[in-house]
Amino acid sequence: MSNLPEARTTPVSTSVSDGTEENQAAEASLWADAWRSLRKNPWFLISGTLLLLMLAMALFPQLFATYDPRECFLSRNRQTPSAEHWFGTDIQGCDYYSRIIYGARSSIAVGFIVSLGVLLISIVLGLTAGYFGSWIDSIISRVTDMVFAVPFILGALVFLNVISTRGVREVAFVLIIFMWPTMTRLMRSSVISVVNTEYVTAARALGAGHVTIMRRHILPNSLGPVIGYATVFTGIVIGAEATLTYLGVGLQLPAISWGLQLSDAKGYLTSFPHLLVFPLIFVSVTVFAFMTLGDAVRDALDPKSKKK
Repeated sequence: MSNLPEARTTPVSTSVSDGTEENQAAEASLWADAWRSLRKNPWFLISGTLLLLMLAMALFPQLFATYDPRECFLSRNRQTPSAEHWFGTDIQGCDYYSRIIYGARSSIAVGFIVSLGVLLISIVLGLTAGYFGSWIDSIISRVTDMVFAVPFILGALVFLNVISTRGVREVAFVLIIFMWPTMTRLMRSSVISVVNTEYVTAARALGAGHVTIMRRHILPNSLGPVIGYATVFTGIVIGAEATLTYLGVGLQLPAISWGLQLSDAKGYLTSFPHLLVFPLIFVSVTVFAFMTLGDAVRDALDPKSKKK
């Protein structure tokens, strides 16, 4: 017998990846690049500083206020700004600076509650409509269009006008009902832009379920524009709450909010303008900070806005 060398076969590994690792790396890179971009953006730093200050006021007003906001004396009502009362006093004789500081809590709370509620609704409906398409997309889109056809200020006016007790929860709930369509549309469009990408197709080919694909591939890659808009949207909600309260259908006493202060001051615009000017400044600065921060976040998370 001839000694022929045995034929050896080397097993070849044929593992197929669904692109999960590459997808996760790209996602991590996107957020890391966004953070680096934000740190260099002066508008992000300015708006972030303003918002931190406003949030500190809302969470710990006692650190900023000089008087008890509910300690009021009619004998000192409608005083102009002075060294003792920096922003003067209101029509009830309360220290106006302290009232404005404590008013930050209710106004910002409404903004955050509505933004979070609308964001959750938008993620569920927008993700479902954009991923499945077909009749599911049609139903969700038509419902969205019907709600969107009603101006949210008008809808909120009608609903809030029939609610006897209007606190933060009631106002936030009504605003959520009428303000979710815009963000849902944005989420749906963002999902549609990534639903047919290569890594999603590969995941489907390997038998990944719908929930897995949406959770691991679709959602992380479609949230960027929505998060940017949600930050801007918080400022819009704070302005909407102040507007509704100014019109007499928003928050009610004994709540303290910037909208209530604006509502109380509308009859004294010419004689005591400080009653309108100071809460208006705080509303404007807060809305400006949220919108500027949202623009910065949206630009940082949008790859198309980056220079090649």
